Amino acid sequence: MVTGINQIWCADITYIRILNGFVYLAAIIDVYSRKIVGYALCKTLSPKLAIAALKMAIATRNTDNLIHHSDQGIQYTCKDYIKILKDNGIQISMAAKGNPYDNAFAESFFKTLKQEEVYLWEYESFSDVVVSVNFSGVVRERLEEEKDSHNSNFLPKQTQ
Repeated sequence: MVTGINQIWCADITYIRILNGFVYLAAIIDVYSRKIVGYALCKTLSPKLAIAALKMAIATRNTDNLIHHSDQGIQYTCKDYIKILKDNGIQISMAAKGNPYDNAFAESFFKTLKQEEVYLWEYESFSDVVVSVNFSGVVRERLEEEKDSHNSNFLPKQTQ
């Protein structure tokens, strides 16, 4: 049973369509508060995307006794990502292959973001997405309470 913040984080990646391709958004969500603790945007599905979101979360949070849950995507199983988790004493949990329900917290956030922000616009470029997501009411709402209650800086890192 989850009884407080920073016990379980759920990580996932989604895509946002732009005129000539996609932009990828990695997010890490605290299961208890359902707030974003780290996120990043990138033009590719490189592990650097997930690593940037993870580093943002670790920089602002206590990781003692933390469980990090994700799917088994290459971004989360690569040696660099696993090393960061282990170096910070974070327990690793991964969903069964092909089971999206294990990441319900992240999937729910992505659905809300897309319905309330992404699907309302036709993004032309990576920069359009960066501006939109960074100032999205959905993202700000998921960051603000955490920012206020932990006095942390939640500016995202964009990787290219």
